[in-house]
Amino acid sequence: MKVLITGAGGFIGRALVAALLDAANSGAGAIRPSRLILLDERFGDVPTDSRVQPVNGSLTDPDIVARSLEGGVDLVFHLASVPGGAAEQNFELGLRVNLEGTLALLEALRLNCGAQRPRLVFASTIGVYGTPLPALIDERTEPAPTMSYGAQKLMGEILVRDYGRRGFIQGCSLRLPGIVARPPAASGMLSAFMSDIIRSLSAGQAFVCPVGAEGRAWWMSRICVVRNLIHAATLPSDVLRRQGTWLLPVLYASLGEVVSAIGRVIKRDVTGLVRYEPDAALQSQFASLPPLQCPASVAAGFASDGSLENLVQRALEGP
Repeated sequence: MKVLITGAGGFIGRALVAALLDAANSGAGAIRPSRLILLDERFGDVPTDSRVQPVNGSLTDPDIVARSLEGGVDLVFHLASVPGGAAEQNFELGLRVNLEGTLALLEALRLNCGAQRPRLVFASTIGVYGTPLPALIDERTEPAPTMSYGAQKLMGEILVRDYGRRGFIQGCSLRLPGIVARPPAASGMLSAFMSDIIRSLSAGQAFVCPVGAEGRAWWMSRICVVRNLIHAATLPSDVLRRQGTWLLPVLYASLGEVVSAIGRVIKRDVTGLVRYEPDAALQSQFASLPPLQCPASVAAGFASDGSLENLVQRALEGP
């Protein structure tokens, strides 16, 4: 099986690469790539493995995309994107990568893979719902993005669905929540505080939280989202024909509840390390969220982290 990962050098991409190689080495799991093509503009450490082929370049470069697809691929994880804050600040860049890059990839798959009909798993976002949100988000909630990032991802979902309908690919989209704990570096993620609070408090460092303790959010670890991405890649074709866009089960918790869980995991009271200074815009966008229910996704095998303690422990694993 030949697998392409766009955005392979990113926070989620690196963990996905590691998980796929582990599965291939152990002989476990349904996806055991014989060739793993990693596409990104920059990489840190690339695994030393004969199956790994890094391709350094932009998703918006037709030659780079063509080189990534040379000889065809069986499966694509499309993770590459300009995240929410960065896409809002630089409209042209967000449009070029998030929308035009997705379209270019789909067209290249249509033209280069032919009868292979590769499976494509598209990383979309809960940002498609915008603000203000209704009292409940479920699988019948209509998207209404209020940021360019959400609008671009929603258009990507529509394209994935249409290319699947036409028989060019077998496609599905996952609407990802905030994923923790991202490295403490400029990422363009407006939700970065969700990672920073776990990392800082677990290290015994004081933290100024830009949302209130009562602010409720949707939480998922990197390990959990990687498992859900891999699960999406193994869904039966008839399931994808019935439903191509999936909400993911999340942990629904306040910042204060997560702070308490951090203390339980590290066996130290960390509540005194936090000072809450709510920013109205961030509170509205990321910490005033309603409950999220997705029974169809749960029935299809998608899963949350299970508990806040699991979330915190998993968030602290890996680079």
